Amino acid sequence: MITQTNTRQIEPGITVMEISGHLNLGNTLMSVEDAIRKLIKDGARRLVLDLKGLSYIDSSVIGLIVMCTGEMGQAGGQMRVAGTQGVVARAFEVVRLNLVVPQDPDVETACGSFSAAAGS
Repeated sequence: MITQTNTRQIEPGITVMEISGHLNLGNTLMSVEDAIRKLIKDGARRLVLDLKGLSYIDSSVIGLIVMCTGEMGQAGGQMRVAGTQGVVARAFEVVRLNLVVPQDPDVETACGSFSAAAGS
């Protein structure tokens, strides 16, 4: 299955990157990494990775998410993961990714979590 990405703004200051298909070590993963890093470099400070359409990952994807979350934090922003399911959700659960990257059931909840954090 081909990996596809789509990036959009949903609210002022919130960027959503949808990733679907299979994502594992290779050129596609490097392209996704470059796209996330470019978003951070270009000023995105609230980023949601919408993974509801992602059906397969390997450990390199978990490493990428951890690394990009750290880069976003250093830039003064926050990254959240939304919509994981199936084997992707199970992989995140096994490595306890939720301790490093906030996870939400869907994009709407993730966006609301940014608003709640900003109001605190």
